Amino acid sequence: MIESYNFGKIIINSKEYNSDIIIYKKSIDDKWWRRESHNLRIEDIKKILENKPETLIIGTGYYGLMKVPLELIKYLESNNIEIIIKKTKDACDEYNRLYQKKNVVAAFHLTC
Repeated sequence: MIESYNFGKIIINSKEYNSDIIIYKKSIDDKWWRRESHNLRIEDIKKILENKPETLIIGTGYYGLMKVPLELIKYLESNNIEIIIKKTKDACDEYNRLYQKKNVVAAFHLTC
């Protein structure tokens, strides 16, 4: 469960993270980075796709500056993955609401 989020910092199960993360059902990748910093691409989420989530929640940053191209959204939808895209604060709230009910993976940009 996500306990708190502020610009550049997220606390999950009493542990603080200060870099972009992917939250899987049983692990956290705290070294996640994208090839084009503020532009999410399919190659940036290959490992997520290998986990075959039912839902992917994308946190686009404190101010929502990370972009998720329409082609990526369509690709995820064509693979029957529900996609939720929100500013990271709202994405954290969505994750807390869904993580026990669904097979959810979350990818969060913590700054911008």
